[in-house]
Amino acid sequence: MSSRRKARILAFQALYAWNTSHISTEELLTFSWVEQEKLEKLDADARLFAAFLVKGTIENIDIIDKKIQEHLKHWSIDRIQKIDLALLRISTYTLMFQKDIPFQIVIDEAVEIAKEFGTDESYRFVNGVLDSIRKSLQNT
Repeated sequence: MSSRRKARILAFQALYAWNTSHISTEELLTFSWVEQEKLEKLDADARLFAAFLVKGTIENIDIIDKKIQEHLKHWSIDRIQKIDLALLRISTYTLMFQKDIPFQIVIDEAVEIAKEFGTDESYRFVNGVLDSIRKSLQNT
């Protein structure tokens, strides 16, 4: 597993924790909630990238949630499973604000993480919403 994938998983888990337990931003960004043994397996660049993703997502949460809501068909953002929402948020942040990362990589990573951590339907849902967001961003 690549260092970037590990960083995305850590960032996704941090956003999930933030959304479900309202852990402080400082605790999130220092990853104090992660077992020390697991954290030590990540290189410094992966931890920095994960912190960058978390911080950027939280700072832009209103814009990100609005963008996600625009691409939900007959669905409210409040009804999205917390795992899927955390993954959509971090991926939408990347699609909107990290233009140097190809769309396909962002979506593929999100789908793989959804397969690993979500329900049987999560990856399809995440893929559909992110692909719709991608198309809207490419048309602007």
